[in-house]
Amino acid sequence: MVSSEYERRIAARFAIFDQDGNGSIDREDFNRAAKALLAEFGTAARSDKGQALYGGAEAFWQGMAGIADRDGDQRITRDEFVGGAVKRLRDNPERFAEIARPFLHAALAVADTDGDGAATVEDTARALAVLGAPEDTARAAAAALDADADGKVGEADVVPAFARYFTVSE
Repeated sequence: MVSSEYERRIAARFAIFDQDGNGSIDREDFNRAAKALLAEFGTAARSDKGQALYGGAEAFWQGMAGIADRDGDQRITRDEFVGGAVKRLRDNPERFAEIARPFLHAALAVADTDGDGAATVEDTARALAVLGAPEDTARAAAAALDADADGKVGEADVVPAFARYFTVSE
């Protein structure tokens, strides 16, 4: 992949995390994502699902900051994201999956409106859109996550796909 394509893909991934668009990723971006997801699915922040989502967001932030916040200012710049998160995790997508797992697990629980342990493809697309994916991309990604075509998306589908998406190779 040519460097400009690589940079474009990295910028897109950075923008998904930078929820407020201020040019850096911080704890508030993770909280903002959790809040938006709870609002989309009408889930109270003080509910068990809401608390698990905020806890997962905090764990995800701590993991990302530990890998990428090189200067310790509690913000991850685009350069830190590229130099830290992407390069350090590129060869170890499983590590990224483990950092993201608590948040993804809780996000799926929020999107699992019938409580059967998996979200519908439609609800997965809603969640992806709320988290920053363009509508058409969210729908296509949700459909692709349903590998067995049963109309459901579970944690075993989401976690490895998430790691692959965010650990971009050059």
